[in-house]
Amino acid sequence: MTELRAFSFAPVDLDALAEATGRVAVLIPSEGTMSPGARRLNRLTKGSIARVVEDEKWADKKAGDVVSLAYPAGMKAEAVDIICLERRPSAVEARKAGAKLAKVAGKAALIVLGENVKHPAEFAMGLALRGYAFDARKTAETKDLSAAVVMCKDPEVAEEAAIATRAVAEGVTFTRDLVSEPANVLTTTEFADRLVALKDLGVEVEVLEEDKLAELGMGALLGVGQGSAMPSKVVVMRWRGGKGAPLALIGKGVVFDTGGISLKPAPGMEDMTMDMGGAGVVSGVMKTLAMRKAKANVVGLVGLVENMPSSTAQRPGDIVTSMKGDTIEVLNTDAEGRLVLADVMWHAQISEEPRAMIDLATLTGAIIIALGHDKAGVFSNDDSFANDFLKAAKAEGEGAWHMPLAPVYDKLLDGGKADIKNIGGRAAGSITAAQFLQRFVKDGLPWIHLDIAGVAQDTKETALAPKGATGWGVMALDRLVRDTFEAE
Repeated sequence: MTELRAFSFAPVDLDALAEATGRVAVLIPSEGTMSPGARRLNRLTKGSIARVVEDEKWADKKAGDVVSLAYPAGMKAEAVDIICLERRPSAVEARKAGAKLAKVAGKAALIVLGENVKHPAEFAMGLALRGYAFDARKTAETKDLSAAVVMCKDPEVAEEAAIATRAVAEGVTFTRDLVSEPANVLTTTEFADRLVALKDLGVEVEVLEEDKLAELGMGALLGVGQGSAMPSKVVVMRWRGGKGAPLALIGKGVVFDTGGISLKPAPGMEDMTMDMGGAGVVSGVMKTLAMRKAKANVVGLVGLVENMPSSTAQRPGDIVTSMKGDTIEVLNTDAEGRLVLADVMWHAQISEEPRAMIDLATLTGAIIIALGHDKAGVFSNDDSFANDFLKAAKAEGEGAWHMPLAPVYDKLLDGGKADIKNIGGRAAGSITAAQFLQRFVKDGLPWIHLDIAGVAQDTKETALAPKGATGWGVMALDRLVRDTFEAE
């Protein structure tokens, strides 16, 4: 797994600032008021910091904006980075400021002076997340990220808060690594093995192999994977930290999606290594919950398959029988994720009897047309549950938008030769995909479907991530568990 930048917290130490050989950063609000430690640092730099923050341009700076002074007089550091951040920023603002510093600092050692700023642990989390780089498949030696020390008013309180932020950062990193791996490395077997390793954190892990899936009647899921040499699997991860029925998280884990016989165009197909993004997020959340010892019962289930064209592959026009018993006419083999989810969702309801269920999937290109790469689509049969998630996503700075469900869309899926078709036509493609999944949700069970096709991976850098896998959803779902399921 990618190693994130290590960070710790300490009281202000002027001698350490003077002798630092890497980079020193100082957090100053937009009005330019300097803390006692910042004033002492200003004296070390012969007044250089004051000249920056007393300039009228400083008042126009936004949270996280950085002004760097290279090789400052009076110090051994290679640079002093002056970061605009209010004394009482939101957690999201603190993370973004840390992330901007990470981009400027690169791999250099860091000492951050933020003695009067709220949320030092969130600042450090942003610093760690933005320093992420997936280089596991590079042969050239890469220099490890040097550690960061955040000097703050109450290091012990910050360290206590950092237990949770470190756990979240590790979960996000786990997700990013899974999404970034090529399909010849992250096979269904390798994916399952990495999840089995979560046992070391106290997660109960069960791997269901193809013979068991056939016994359970998962014809929809097995149909997707029958063209691949890679065995299809379902992995069940149980975190038992609370009481009562669990929250169930379900992830689509198509480790590579060619489209099957309904073959995708060649340009861009290499990105289909990320079609297991939903399973990646579920895995990251389960790791986070275990690391921070969440006081809630949560079960994560992921369906791991590979969608390949071959002599044994599923054909357009095939009819499969789901675990629920509904027959499905497969009109397009590239609409495979919903087939995987249908069986895993039904199994979750039968075997785990959850109190609520959320599925995540890089399900449709249509959601990208609707929402771009800034927001995930949120579909739900329960407005209160959906609002709980949307509130959590907003608190964590992860974009999400409530999308509609309605009987008029559901009718587009009514089958001719079978109970249901796996596609409903070009119109409202993300909605009909969600309507398909809703047919596999038991009456009365609060359910959310998250279409993350646009947010799981980005072609440009985001606030907390470089170009590539984002880990979107780990923070929001962890927040949902914390606020809604642990609070009871």
